[in-house]
Amino acid sequence: ATQDARGAAQHLKQTSGKIGVVGFCMGGALTVLAAMYVKEADACSSWYGFPPEQAGDVKKITTPLQLHLAEDDAAFAPDNGRALEAKLREGKVPFESYWYKAGHAFGNETGQNHNAECAKVAWERTTAFFAKHLK
Repeated sequence: ATQDARGAAQHLKQTSGKIGVVGFCMGGALTVLAAMYVKEADACSSWYGFPPEQAGDVKKITTPLQLHLAEDDAAFAPDNGRALEAKLREGKVPFESYWYKAGHAFGNETGQNHNAECAKVAWERTTAFFAKHLK
């Protein structure tokens, strides 16, 4: 899967200047993995998802990374999110993280945890992050 992602990123690099990756839930975990392993990525924004610790050393990430985390997330434990932040700080990774008083998948308009205000703020932050890193 990592090789497929790298191949896709390499193809995109040939047709555009910069590559941003955004993902939600499991896609958020894959977004953090892209920051770890897909060097062609120029910025990565993960919404309420991150990989398990054994997936690799997040301290080695050099790609700008943004995290949107939910304080009441039942799928991705907030304590694990805080541990991830601590490792990113330890590795001096270029990252920013935001915590929302919401449940998992707060951006999913059809989900039971949808929180329109949190989703709006998170999306504004995501687009500003990409505008900064993908110019």
